[in-house]
Amino acid sequence: MVKIHLKPGKEIPVLRFHPWVFSGAIARMEGDPADGDVVEVYSKRGELLGAGHFHHGSIAVRLLSFGEADPESGDFWIGKFRNALSVRATVGLVGSMNTNCFRLVHGEGDGLSGLIVDVYGSTAVLQCHSIGMHRQRNLIAAALKEVLGKQLQAVYDKSAETLPPKYAENQSNEFLWSAVNAPAGAEIIEENDVRFKVDWLAGQKTGFFLDQRDNRQLLARFAAGKTLLNAFCYTGGFSCYALRAGAALVHSVDISAKAMELTEENVALNAPFPGRHDGFTDDVLRFLKTTETRYEVMVVDPPAYAKSLEKRHNAVQGYKRLNAEALKKVAPGGILFTFSCSQVVDRELFYNTVAAAAMEVGRPVRVLHHLTQGADHPVSMFHPEGAYLKGLVLYVE
Repeated sequence: MVKIHLKPGKEIPVLRFHPWVFSGAIARMEGDPADGDVVEVYSKRGELLGAGHFHHGSIAVRLLSFGEADPESGDFWIGKFRNALSVRATVGLVGSMNTNCFRLVHGEGDGLSGLIVDVYGSTAVLQCHSIGMHRQRNLIAAALKEVLGKQLQAVYDKSAETLPPKYAENQSNEFLWSAVNAPAGAEIIEENDVRFKVDWLAGQKTGFFLDQRDNRQLLARFAAGKTLLNAFCYTGGFSCYALRAGAALVHSVDISAKAMELTEENVALNAPFPGRHDGFTDDVLRFLKTTETRYEVMVVDPPAYAKSLEKRHNAVQGYKRLNAEALKKVAPGGILFTFSCSQVVDRELFYNTVAAAAMEVGRPVRVLHHLTQGADHPVSMFHPEGAYLKGLVLYVE
């Protein structure tokens, strides 16, 4: 195995359980690793710090173990998945009577940098963000079968969209394992008794945004009898919760016609309900500028506006414009749920951006809740970069 030796003092983040070794921290390498190889990392004094996947780039090593554990053994993966499942059991997501979907592995938050595993009923959908993870996908599938047991009927690899581009050219999404009667590509799931169709073959990410579960449930507390807008609705998660909670009228808006089709399907799955639903395939900013409706509750949940520090300034300006237009259309005494999933826009910057939008519009606003991702998307205290989802619930006068 290739041995990577760090410069003096560069072992400190690793000793504090940060899983990334940057290329600038490396003093020398014994061997010539290829992208995806498992390598060992040593301090300047020759102490073994851990092992992980190597990649030529800024993040040179994604550590999977701290110490002597072997990331290429089946027992390693079984142990990691059992630990992750125990966390989900602790927060009440394993064996739940009203929820049968959750994130089992959340990258660095579960000590597996570069890997996402979402469970939808009887199917596990994995996304690898590194070549090393993808090369071990069959070990991963075998370990998932061992840990999840008879509950699991299929393991689907949906990594082609998330792998490094040159490597991804020769990869395709596929079932790594499937039982005879397993779902072929879509499944009806339940989340807090609300029903959704998840299409992991054609949907975004792994098929559904599980990270908003708790925030959707919070929204339901504000929805009864209200007029509500769900902007950037994707598959209509917030819309369905609101309708089930007794909203009088829900407008769902997304620029994607496919997303609106999925929203309409999910709304139908949750009928009957007392209110009315209308869907609009439109650009959200254009819709906000032209609608004459004043909404008593509004959700603004855009896709990531920036995925690099170089684009952060433009993202902040985009969030400001979006929230300014949204605040104009909230009825007096109304509620705005506003979010950012851009990792490079931290919680303080997002808060200040929304505050700047409120000042521009000239409306008094009070913060009722600070929101984040669900407990099945845990954040390692030693890797704060994993806290990507920020949200605010605002009372608008």
